[in-house]
Amino acid sequence: MAQKNTAQAPADPKSLAALNRLIMAAPPAVKGGTRAVLGEGPLHADIAFVGEQPGDQEDLAGRPFVGPAGRILDKAMAEAGIDRSKTYVTNVVKHFKFEQRGKKRIHSKPTAGEVKHYRWWLEKELELVNPKVVVALGATAALALAGKALAVTKSRGPIILDGRAGYITVHPSFLLRMPEEDRADAYKGFVADMKRIRRLVNDQRTAA
Repeated sequence: MAQKNTAQAPADPKSLAALNRLIMAAPPAVKGGTRAVLGEGPLHADIAFVGEQPGDQEDLAGRPFVGPAGRILDKAMAEAGIDRSKTYVTNVVKHFKFEQRGKKRIHSKPTAGEVKHYRWWLEKELELVNPKVVVALGATAALALAGKALAVTKSRGPIILDGRAGYITVHPSFLLRMPEEDRADAYKGFVADMKRIRRLVNDQRTAA
């Protein structure tokens, strides 16, 4: 486990609500960040989905995965028989890192140092939520959860992440950036991942 950053952890929160109060009170550690976007979902969820950071629409709404990438995630989960309301969704970086270009706020990828800064929050969050399976959506989430850089293409699939049953797949925003002619096949692969994640949860229930 990563060492606690005293700037982030003046006390050891014993509940998710207490942790969220710390996150909301802390200043953004990324350029452009405004308010924190907290994780969402029940404690002891079967699955915790972890993304990179909130985007423009998530920052405006104050909720994770409500923009275009979130809609792809919702659709893929539904096709795989996963109920989003019974999952926990969150991000490694809790603030939207962006550059202002005219009226647009352009997403900017967090650095490894910024990921490390936010990592204690994520580890504590998952400890309190205690999901059966944690899913890294993309390379930034994989870095935070594994503690080292992992290539999604090579590591995609079941994996142990920080001692937990886990799974690495692409971030749904990756599908949005693909050439249109490649999206259908890539989406099918993403849905196949969701089905494997559901089976992994069932395996965890059997082993419990």
